[in-house]
Amino acid sequence: MAVKVIIPTPLRAYAGKQESVEVQAATVGEALSGLTSKFGDLKKHLFTEEGKLRSFVNVYVNDEDIRYLQKDQTQVREGDTISIVPSIAGGISAK
Repeated sequence: MAVKVIIPTPLRAYAGKQESVEVQAATVGEALSGLTSKFGDLKKHLFTEEGKLRSFVNVYVNDEDIRYLQKDQTQVREGDTISIVPSIAGGISAK
């Protein structure tokens, strides 16, 4: 099944400057694996050396957080959209 993976702006440099990529997958894990096999430089930004999704990387299927579904085993269907959303910290504290 073809699913669309949305690439966040900070990671587009590692994905051929593309906003989104279509991959064939039945689960979120398969989709991310397909994405990182297509764009190898993305892997270190999404996964730890142990192969786990980095804690600051949030993944959504059609706006649902996979942490509250079946994580990387979450099933996807034809036409689903997977969004990768890295957590961003920073700013200045008000005094």
